[in-house]
Amino acid sequence: MTKEEVIKDLGRIFYQGGYTTEKYTEAMLEKEKNFNTAIGNSLGIPHGIESMRGEIKHSGLAVFTFPEGTDWGDGEIVKLVIGVAAIGNDHMATLARIADACESEEKVDEILKMDVDSVYELFKA
Repeated sequence: MTKEEVIKDLGRIFYQGGYTTEKYTEAMLEKEKNFNTAIGNSLGIPHGIESMRGEIKHSGLAVFTFPEGTDWGDGEIVKLVIGVAAIGNDHMATLARIADACESEEKVDEILKMDVDSVYELFKA
């Protein structure tokens, strides 16, 4: 999948789950134009631009895994993609939780082997 396809799928999950409006997908795509959200350790964390925070109804995460990796642009290959829709102060706390859990490529590889329930427990607030 392309980065744009992944982000559109994340947006669809957020919207269909009642976490965001449909506009939030565009906010994530816009953020990606200005800032590549691949942050190292085979991790991508797409999230919306600041001005579209009002499009978030409830905080939530959507997690995709790509054990073989997917091209995130600028030479970055990601294996774990965590979409973030977070209200207010939840945003920074959520990013910090993700950074702690994914502090090394080895930790990301461990997450790739976890079942859904274990991933949920790892990232729940």
